[in-house]
Amino acid sequence: MRQAGTYSGLLSKMSGRAGTHSLPLARIKKIMKKSGDDVKMISGEAPIVFSKACELFIEELTKRSWTMTMQGKRRTLLKDDVASAVIATDIFDFLLTLVSES
Repeated sequence: MRQAGTYSGLLSKMSGRAGTHSLPLARIKKIMKKSGDDVKMISGEAPIVFSKACELFIEELTKRSWTMTMQGKRRTLLKDDVASAVIATDIFDFLLTLVSES
């Protein structure tokens, strides 16, 4: 299994080598192209920015979910912990419909 490298810095490396990412840039670019008919071309920096944004989002949601796990005095992260983190955090309000259905 491929190990994800440490992010080497978004702004300092945009001009040339972009560093290693834990999310595949080609797949992000493909998703961006499928997002609408009006998307024809995507600059080289856009997938890098989206990759970093996704990494930060996943990290924040995971930390808040782990806090819920620790409050329950458990060491296993459950789906309910993620749902509780979404419900307890205002910035995740856009996910409320996803966690309330389950």
